[in-house]
Amino acid sequence: MKHSTKVILISGFSLILVILAVFLFVKIRGNTANIFDRQKNEEIPSERLILGFSQIGSESAWRTRNTQSIFEAAEAKNIQLIFDDAQQKQENQLKAIRSFIVYQVDVIAFVPIVEDGWDNVLQEAKDAGIPVIIVDRQIKADPSLYAGFLGENGFEEGRSAAKFLVEKCAKDNRYRINIVEFSGTENSSVATGRAEGFRSVIKDDPRFNIMYSEDGDFLRSRGKEIMDKILAENKGQLMFNGHKIDAIYSHNDSMTLGLLDSLKQKQVPANDTIIISIDAEQKSIDALTQGKLNCVVECNPNLGPILMELVKQIASGKEIPKVTYMHESVFTENDDFSLYKPRGY
Repeated sequence: MKHSTKVILISGFSLILVILAVFLFVKIRGNTANIFDRQKNEEIPSERLILGFSQIGSESAWRTRNTQSIFEAAEAKNIQLIFDDAQQKQENQLKAIRSFIVYQVDVIAFVPIVEDGWDNVLQEAKDAGIPVIIVDRQIKADPSLYAGFLGENGFEEGRSAAKFLVEKCAKDNRYRINIVEFSGTENSSVATGRAEGFRSVIKDDPRFNIMYSEDGDFLRSRGKEIMDKILAENKGQLMFNGHKIDAIYSHNDSMTLGLLDSLKQKQVPANDTIIISIDAEQKSIDALTQGKLNCVVECNPNLGPILMELVKQIASGKEIPKVTYMHESVFTENDDFSLYKPRGY
């Protein structure tokens, strides 16, 4: 009886050993095959990078496309994105960046609403060992506190706008060319750059006179509001303080579309007023082809792919360029409109 029990126990143990051996063999074969397949497809997985990104809001089609570009590129590069919408408030961005630090993301990127007020939070990120990339708008801060900037060159965009105006008026014999400026958000680097770039070109020609400039905060509603006020104060005419408005320089398409809304609503013709805008949204390009605008300077929102490459570089310990500008074009009334492609935003 004891002998029989012993045999059964040995047989059971042997069976367990056989099952384990088969399982391990299958497991090893499976793992080997998986490794081979991944090597063959060059898709060896690694730990996903985490990017904390704070956007200023969704005030325009340009900004919406800018955000979409970030999401699309993060997914394409298998980067986990923690996204925050600051809703046009700097205090919301400061909270978001500090939450990214607590979460210990690999890289932080954000679009600064204004230029000033970032030193403390950037120092906190640096102390935590988290690199920061400034996106779209630049800041006034110690350059050692952030890794680099990616975005547009607002100064050159302003210069491009002014160059078109100067060329357009090259054969104009008028003594004075009066300009009204719809400026972007006060204290934002892009508004400052676009204003300074524009002035750097026209300053040497005394004919050009910026007789009025107002902050429209890059909003369509504000563009309409400013133009409504100008028309109301000048008896429904495209004038300012009794002087004809010869040119309008708008820092972005949203404000431009707003002022066009006002002109249409009030039925005020603007055929002999030069209107220049920046961004190159589809609606502004449509307005250009319809003769409502004379020039549109591009501000490229599709910076997602380049941002993700910079994120990967810096996360691997490599330095990135201190400044990376996007490629941008200029669209004018002199173009062959049949060559235009849909903007996608």
